[in-house]
This record gives sequence, structure tokens and C-alpha cells, in this order.
Amino acid sequence: MKVPSPNALRPFDEGGVSRGADGIKRYDDLPASVVELVRARVEATPLREAVVVLDGPRVSYRELWDSAARVAGGLREAGVGRGDRVAIRHGNCLEWVQAFLGTLMAGAVAVPVNTRLTESEASYVITDSGARTVLRPADRLPDGHPYAVDDLGPADLAAIFYTSGTTGFPKGAMTSHGNFLTSVENGVRVAEVPRDDESVRTLVSVPLFHVAGCNNQLLPSIQEGGTTVVMTAFNADRFLRAIGEERIRIVASVPAIYWNVLSRDDIADYDLSRIGWATYGGAPIAPSLVHRIKKVFAEARVGNGFGLTETASLSTFLPDEWAYTHAESVGFAAPTVDLALDHVPGRDASDVGELLIRGANVVRGYWQRPDATEAAFGDGWLRTGDLARIDDEGRVYLVDRIKDMINRGGENVYSVEVENVLAAAPGVFEVVVVGVPDEMMGEKVGAVVVPVPGETFDGEAVLAYARERLADFKVPQFLRVQTDPLPRNPGGKVVKPLVREQHGWTT
Repeated sequence: MKVPSPNALRPFDEGGVSRGADGIKRYDDLPASVVELVRARVEATPLREAVVVLDGPRVSYRELWDSAARVAGGLREAGVGRGDRVAIRHGNCLEWVQAFLGTLMAGAVAVPVNTRLTESEASYVITDSGARTVLRPADRLPDGHPYAVDDLGPADLAAIFYTSGTTGFPKGAMTSHGNFLTSVENGVRVAEVPRDDESVRTLVSVPLFHVAGCNNQLLPSIQEGGTTVVMTAFNADRFLRAIGEERIRIVASVPAIYWNVLSRDDIADYDLSRIGWATYGGAPIAPSLVHRIKKVFAEARVGNGFGLTETASLSTFLPDEWAYTHAESVGFAAPTVDLALDHVPGRDASDVGELLIRGANVVRGYWQRPDATEAAFGDGWLRTGDLARIDDEGRVYLVDRIKDMINRGGENVYSVEVENVLAAAPGVFEVVVVGVPDEMMGEKVGAVVVPVPGETFDGEAVLAYARERLADFKVPQFLRVQTDPLPRNPGGKVVKPLVREQHGWTT
């Protein structure tokens, strides 16, 4: 195991953080639960606008609390008790927020269900979680006598978010109230979001049923008294118009959405002047796109965030100061996060190892999966399955998933490293790199590229770009071009086995 240098930069506010006897760093003064977080906000600013659904309802903090309390009361009257699981099948809408908060206020455990799942996949999540009830869009939300439990603590289970792994059945990450609260505070500090500022209005363009939308946008906005503006479905024109119409100051999304909206010919026609923060994550980002984001959102601080469902979202963040010079990095450890590398047996002796994470944001384990929990969390550190390196100043660079590393004739090729380079090449919209079976070499490097829509694509120029920046054994020997989007699972991750199958790159 390799721990970053004690002289590494720690660029974030670490005030009020203490390390416990178990070695885990925690904030000293957080609310006891998410319910207490919401209650405090309602008491402080009851009339301030809390949630806006584009082209839909708008509610204040008092209205949000009252409606969620009625959901909680309805659940209790229907027999839902402390610790019971409640599956939420709504998409992005006010009802999702009411159902989520109402479930927690009932003392129950929220199970957000990905709306992109097939019926059989959704049924698996509901059955595996043992949900006592399911809240569906076709049904009215429970509406009972207002109720809000007042004795929840940080260790109490609050939600089960199911992972969207590329193979096997999804696993339910058991997220406590303390995990949520730690993640929220980490996010506010690393992005330097103003405290208790009603002008901070956040546009949510990603699903609320993922930790990115819920933990990185909705809950921090509630904590700090901002307004969460929710898109029910992504549309580039509506995204851009909403920024001006709703006086948006914070946008956070994935690189593909930024490409989509910022490459429009009419981008200058939209009022984007109020944006003060533009953050991204979830996939490799081209330095040229970072420059584009900064150019279009001229007054914004930009930043790259990295996290997992198992870390209640954010674990590292690359602030604006390093966004250009280290665009390929996912940044520094959040204030309560410790990082380490565990060198993988049989791999090369470089500084690359499996990224390990420890902190109060790391979830309690996997629901009813003791073996998987032991394997991933057993020694007090979360084994992420990501191969990474950490430089002398503490910046993290993801180089691959362990299972996706390509062995080309004994040379290790990290697919994410190649993807990062190709993503910055002219005309590349998105790219995936996989191993292609080869009798002599074992594997060779294959890449599938989706060109930027409407632009002329030159594959030879892309390969020439790669040769200037990569060792020769890392440059793809196979380059395929397709106009259809890359195949992704419901969680948005590229399904590499399907990529190989589609292009005949299987054994």
C-alpha cells in the first residue's frame, strides 16, 4: 500500500474535522440526520423558493416540508415502519423529491429506482431490497397526517442506491444519514459554494435517482438554502434557456452534455452570464472541452469531481486553479477523505495501483451481500476497482478499471489513459478503448470513436494525434467509427463487452 506524501497539497477547508479512534475523519458539527438538515433549513428560510420543476410546479421550503411530511404520514398509516424500505420509481419531478424526503421523515429507507431499467431489472431491485411499498408515477403519493421522526442519528440507514456495474446483478449500497451529510458538506467545501445564499440556484440535468443528482446537487442546495431547478428530461435548448430564465448560477453535468450544449451554433444567443460554477465528472474530459466551458461561462469556476455510489458521491475534486494544467486529473481528496494505492500483484512496478478510499462518506456495505461487502470494505478501506496514480502534490489520475486493463504482449495499457488522449483529438465526440484478442500479442488496443456531429472526421489524423502523445504500444491498432451512441447501461457506463461484440472483437 502506498499513501500520498504528507507534504501533499490539501487545498480545501478542513476546519472542524477530527479523526476518530477508527482512523476515520469526520466533521464535528453536522446535523444528526438528513431530516434535521431539512428541518433546520425550513425553520431558517420557510418562504424561500426550494424546488422548481422546469415548466412545472414551484415550492417554498415550508411547502416542500409540509408535502413531504404528509407523504411520511401516509407511509406510516400504510404500515411502513422504522427501517422499512420504500422503492421510488419516479423520474425527475417534484414527486421524487417529496417521496425521497417523505420516506426519510417516516424513518424508512429510500430505494431510488433507475427509470431506465427494464421492468425485470426494476423488479430485481425492488425484490432484492425487500421494499415494503413502491411509489409509482401512476399512483398518487401517500397523503396522511403530517409526520416527521425526530430521533434519527448519523448511523441510521437512510437509502439504498443500487450500483450499475457493467457485469452481474446490481448491488445495493447502504447509505447512512451520516454518509449523506458528510458528502454534502464535502461538496459545498470543495466547490466553495456560498453559504446560505438564496441567489445560488442549481440546474439539475442528471437523474435524481443517482448520487450525482441527489447528493451533489439537491441536498447541498437544501443545506445552503439555494433553489434546485429540475429538468424532467434533458433538452439542450431548454437547458440553455433555463440558465437565463431561472437565473442559474450552478451547473453540474457530464462531459457529453457539455459537448451537446456548448457546440451549438447559436450558443451566443443565450444568456449565460450568471453562471458562477460549472462542474463536471463521470467520464474523461478533453482539455479542449474544459477550455470551451471556461470560455462560454466566462465568470465561472470550473472543476472535475470523482466519486462512486459507494462513497455517497464526491471523493475527490479538481478545483478551478488546476483545471487547465491538470485537466486529466480528478483532483485532490475531499476534506474527510483519505486515499491510498494498493499495488496489484502481477502488474508492473510503476506507481499505479488500485485506488483505496476511507472516510465518513463511504457507505456501510452492500445490502444482503456479506461476501461482496467483505471483499470491497473488509479492511476498513473501500477497494474501488479503479487503477490510479497519485502525484507528489496529491492529485489523483484514474488510468483504468482493473478488469479493463489491456495486456499487449506483456505491456500494460490502461484504457482510460488512451481514452483521455483520444477524447482530446480533433473531431472526437466520445470514445471507448477495449482489448482486442490477438493470438500473438494476447491483446491489441482497439478504439471505437463517435465523431462530433456535423464535423468532418479524419481517423488518420486522430491516430497521428495519439502517436504524438502515447507510447507506440498504446496507440490503437484498430480504430472503428460509428455514428450511433456508444452502448451504455442504465447507469450511463459504457458496456465494454457489448462494444467488443458489436465490432467482432471477441474470442
